[in-house]
Amino acid sequence: MMHLAETLNFSGRKVAAAWASVPFPALRGCSLPDTLCAYQQDVPWKLLSSCRQQQVSCCFAQSVVLRGIGRESGVRCPGKPPTSPLHACDSAEQILQRYLHALFPGAFSTSHVLEQPCSTLPPYPQFFSPLLTRQGFLLDKPPSYSSTAVESVPVLAALQSSPVLHTLLYSLYKDLRQLNARRWPSFFAAGVEQGDFQEALEELRTLSQCYETGFEAEDSEDEADSD
Repeated sequence: MMHLAETLNFSGRKVAAAWASVPFPALRGCSLPDTLCAYQQDVPWKLLSSCRQQQVSCCFAQSVVLRGIGRESGVRCPGKPPTSPLHACDSAEQILQRYLHALFPGAFSTSHVLEQPCSTLPPYPQFFSPLLTRQGFLLDKPPSYSSTAVESVPVLAALQSSPVLHTLLYSLYKDLRQLNARRWPSFFAAGVEQGDFQEALEELRTLSQCYETGFEAEDSEDEADSD
């Protein structure tokens, strides 16, 4: 994962944010293009990294993996006109790639689709909604019979070099800047010098600035002026 994060970063960036959808919100019997078309304004996954900002409108680079969706899902039918650009793709990989390019234009995106889902057999905790089938797909309405344990789920996971990391890194910088390290003798007893600490603090601030966009840069300047 460290090497993957390095691959996704450039221009001084070093870290990546993690996103996931467990399970991937696909209706039973619904094609992959139909599922993704329902998320044209927002991504179907949630932020796992501890950033305050939970939505992302752009990213610099990303790697996305979708598991548990058949490669033939949504492949266009001969003689039937496609209802969207996603429906015109020839494979699940092309569908996901085109979706990412449409949602994040200009970003470097890699994507992979694997047929094998994630197993949720015991001892995996059964905290799933009764609206899920045994294979982890969504139902239109609750079943009339008692639901059985979910045995597997489709999952989407992503690593992104994204502006949301500016908030995380700059917040960490501000918290550490307020820390009076001289009050913690054991901190320097470990071999850390005050100068090294200050240098690392400035490097953290510089790293946070690498993830700024125009609006975030203005916010940072306002915060610096208020300090």
